[in-house]
Amino acid sequence: MTFKPYRRKAYYYETDRMDIVHHSNYVRWLEEARIDLMEQIGCPFSETERRGIVSPVLSVETHYKYPVRFGDEFEIRSHISSFNGCRFELDYEVINLSSGMQSLTAHTSHCFTTPDLKPVRLKKSFPDIYEKFAAAAEESNSEK
Repeated sequence: MTFKPYRRKAYYYETDRMDIVHHSNYVRWLEEARIDLMEQIGCPFSETERRGIVSPVLSVETHYKYPVRFGDEFEIRSHISSFNGCRFELDYEVINLSSGMQSLTAHTSHCFTTPDLKPVRLKKSFPDIYEKFAAAAEESNSEK
């Protein structure tokens, strides 16, 4: 499985007085890309949450390189850098397609819990979801 990058344009409301996308919006975009990636691996949020699994954010690290401006088209290339059945980590690269420049690199970490934040071991409780994540992590790491 090859993951498709998440693509869209920057909206006017996401910009600041300097006419560039405000830094806080990149974190929102990472969330959009994570949701898209989970759909691509066959674990959409709607399904995992229906089954009682949530994946809260544990940490976010961002490195801003080159601005995205209103109307610029960009893509986010995401891959699973780590997965152990209880936690997973993602690496991201935001490419400004309008300029061809790398705009951001980022890393997020997440865990799997019940809605009341009790840890979930996917391999034991949800082996089908575990297998999808394990296969996606293996695929992600083989593409590096």
